[in-house]
Amino acid sequence: MFAAPPAVTAEVFCRIPDHFRRFGEKTEWAQVQLHGAAAPVFLEGPVFDAQGNLWVTDIPWGRLFRIAPDGSCELGFEYDGQPNGMKFLSDGRLLIADHHKGMVICDISTGKTERWFERYLLEPFLGCNDLTIAKNGDIWFTDQGQSGWHNPNGRLFRVRAGSKRLELMLDHIPSPNGLVLNKAETALYLAVTRANAVWRCPLVNASGEPGGEVISKVGTYIQMSGGSGPDGLTIDANDNLVVCHVGFGAIWLFSDRGEPMLRIDVPEGRYTTNAAYGGPGNKWLFFTESSTGTVYKVEMPEPGREIFTASV
Repeated sequence: MFAAPPAVTAEVFCRIPDHFRRFGEKTEWAQVQLHGAAAPVFLEGPVFDAQGNLWVTDIPWGRLFRIAPDGSCELGFEYDGQPNGMKFLSDGRLLIADHHKGMVICDISTGKTERWFERYLLEPFLGCNDLTIAKNGDIWFTDQGQSGWHNPNGRLFRVRAGSKRLELMLDHIPSPNGLVLNKAETALYLAVTRANAVWRCPLVNASGEPGGEVISKVGTYIQMSGGSGPDGLTIDANDNLVVCHVGFGAIWLFSDRGEPMLRIDVPEGRYTTNAAYGGPGNKWLFFTESSTGTVYKVEMPEPGREIFTASV
């Protein structure tokens, strides 16, 4: 439908040191999720703290790594879970979508964890995956589990700011994954991995006007092909959408009307899973290639600046 966009190759920001890798060890998570493939480390969930450090999760081993601005890495936190997406709360604690434990809050200053939500209507989650936080403090998260077109039972939840009320916003989703609100918060974009698509979920009020709290007229915003499907999402100040295409080994930048603007490749691996903006001027995109345990970075085009015209 569209011509192929310009392409660039990202550079390595940090490769998890070998002394942190669990060579020769197996976990139940890797047996199921990776069909038995080795997973000495498997990164996701990049998020920056107030000091400019980048935190990433290591799902099968229940670890959180802290990467300094110079790319040096240390083990920041460890617990008996399977942490995936995460976001910092206003009090400095980390809220983590955990595939095994549900929604978990980690206090990185004390080393303590507590379960925030572990079930809905007395039933356990399928396997929480990712989250985003609205400007008013509302928290949205996905419950993916093993859902897909064969069994589209994935769900999207919201917790209102300052409350403990868990609301089911969408269900019957074939693998809900990454999610992000547009800047006006009139729509939520949802990666639906096993449909190989990004859905647009408009938010309206009771009268159907934009900017409310009810989801209406959900539709496919971007239909992708190849790989396994979209994983993590993030967005810039101009509503250009970053889509991590897991299984394809690339990150895509789409305009605010869904047109492909840029393809970002990696030199090794196909598990391009999650991304976050950061670095000087917030102009750099940092993202995980999970299977190699590598965090890449690339300088993103500025508004009004011509998109790159050649691969580098």
